[in-house]
Order: sequence, then structure tokens, then C-alpha cells
Amino acid sequence: MTTEQNDTFNPVPFNPKTYAAQKRTEDASFRVAYDALEDEFSALAALLEARTKAGLTQAEIASRMGVSQPVVARIESSLGSQAHSPSLNTLRRYAQACGMKLVIQMVREEDEAY
Repeated sequence: MTTEQNDTFNPVPFNPKTYAAQKRTEDASFRVAYDALEDEFSALAALLEARTKAGLTQAEIASRMGVSQPVVARIESSLGSQAHSPSLNTLRRYAQACGMKLVIQMVREEDEAY
């Protein structure tokens, strides 16, 4: 780094939830694409919340599931990418590793709050 460059780190504030909410109201094609991923976003949030509430790392979850840490990372990242959805058995094992029980619920679309 040269003496002319600024050594101070100045992050740009960015809130992805706020951005997505605003973009969703402004851009119909974004809204359609975003809404199509709602299930994956909800599932990913549930996994991360379960792990956080359990106070566990990916490595600790992996040990409890009998898999490696990269497998847990892949499980968590696959939900946001639609690459490969984990099986119900995998989700059940993840929940048990967090000391929880997997529960699946269906609701009417008009009952959902966006």
C-alpha cells in the first residue's frame, strides 16, 4: 500500500433485507424471482436459527451428525442456491444434532404475511 492510499477501512452500510424489500416493490421481475425462493430462504433461516439457538458451530453439528464440517456447510448453502435440496432424513438429523425436532407445516398462501 502506498502512502497516498487511505489505510482506514470505511465499510459501506448495506442491509440485504431492506434492499430486497425495496427492490421487491420496485421491480416486478425481481419480486417474482425473490418470491420463488421464499421456501429456500425460510428453510435456510430455520437451520441457521436452530444452530445459533443451540450455540453450536458447523463442526459441532457435523460431529453430532457423523459427517464432516464441509457437508454441513453444503447443507446450509444448498438451500439458498437451489442446487440440491437436502432430504427430509438429512434435515431431521440436522435438527436432532441441534437438540430439536423437525416439524413441517403447510399454510394457505393468503394466510402468509409478506
